[in-house]
Amino acid sequence: MTNRTLRSVLFVAAMALPSTAGHSQTSEQTAVVQPTFGGHFAPYRDLPDQPEPGPQAVDLDTFEPPVEAAPAATSLGQGVASYYGKRFHGRRTASGERFDMNGYTAAHRTLPFGSKVLVTNPSTGKSVTVRINDRGPFNHSRTIDLSRAAAQDLGLIARGHGTVELALVD
Repeated sequence: MTNRTLRSVLFVAAMALPSTAGHSQTSEQTAVVQPTFGGHFAPYRDLPDQPEPGPQAVDLDTFEPPVEAAPAATSLGQGVASYYGKRFHGRRTASGERFDMNGYTAAHRTLPFGSKVLVTNPSTGKSVTVRINDRGPFNHSRTIDLSRAAAQDLGLIARGHGTVELALVD
């Protein structure tokens, strides 16, 4: 019990002592310098003066880039387009290549193989460019047979056919 009493007395005495206990009263006041954020980085060096532009320099604020002309197209008129797809997929075309229903190709009776034709659906305004790689269509009311991908882009899949405008692209 005396041990316990002694501890209690020491605790009360420690609490009663001023907070400067253990420090000498004659210590010198030294300023503590806190590091700053900018002090952790290398000093910034000024950039050299900007050189004068040479005679070949272009002022991008006033420069107008040349406008690229659209490829010239020769109108072939209007006609009815249909499409062919899964049944002919993988078969040889008249040009000798294999038909790909997911490619942008078409069959035409007279245009040379490799010709590029711009096909436009006037009711939707959508257009695709196809390459002629086959002969047909063999239905005389049709003008061109498109691959399934081209017909889908033009919106002809639901009806199976539709009126289109054709133009030969140079």
